[in-house]
Amino acid sequence: MPSLPRLHLFEFLDQSWLPAPLRRGEVDYLHVVLDKTRPYDGMATQLAALLRMAGTNRIVDLCSGTGGPWRTLLPVIQKQNAQAEVLLTDLHPTPGLELPPGAHYRDTPVDATRVPEELTGVRTLFEALHHLRPPQVRALLEDAVARRVPFAAFELTQRSLVYIFFQLLLVIPLVWGFTPLIRPRRWWRWLLTYLVPIIPLLVLWDGVVSSLRTYAPEDLEKLTAGLDANGYTWHTGVHRARGMAITYLIGQPGE
Repeated sequence: MPSLPRLHLFEFLDQSWLPAPLRRGEVDYLHVVLDKTRPYDGMATQLAALLRMAGTNRIVDLCSGTGGPWRTLLPVIQKQNAQAEVLLTDLHPTPGLELPPGAHYRDTPVDATRVPEELTGVRTLFEALHHLRPPQVRALLEDAVARRVPFAAFELTQRSLVYIFFQLLLVIPLVWGFTPLIRPRRWWRWLLTYLVPIIPLLVLWDGVVSSLRTYAPEDLEKLTAGLDANGYTWHTGVHRARGMAITYLIGQPGE
């Protein structure tokens, strides 16, 4: 599937001025989609293996936003490692979320390119790498290599005409279909989804922009070029499951 040129356009969710109901409406939709479709369950075995290799039970999730897939993913990992835990971090943290046992949110800011030394563990990013420009991604990867910690990043979006075509065709009906599953029910959500469909249009815009920002495997190979100090190795590709394609980047320190 040929890639389009990467364009780092703006996403509404990145804007501090976005009104709270619109931000909440878009985030709640993304949450319910992740909870119902569980696209990352297939990554649990890989993450459990990285924990074993690193001799730790802790995952340090970077750019966690409002929690990502951890409500459903962590229990799957814990079936293979009962002691597994995850620490969610962000430059603009949003603690107080509903999280499963073993998941905690750090309430102080964490810059993903300069992770504090005390935050040890396997580093992960879900749906976050595309928010960073190439120099930021390079700095993030260099920090993982310098600290000799395993690293894993995953993206659901694809930078292709076919993927964007299906987004244009399906996103708005999907928002309409998933909204009744969101709890608690709010009058403003129904108003801004069905009567004045601002939330579906925001989700559509941000989804298309996320696709255009997404790093393809060949981009990730260029960004990791030369980052092999002390036997550190990188693997990138696309994992296909349940009709979805997940671009991944896995980094592992040498012995």
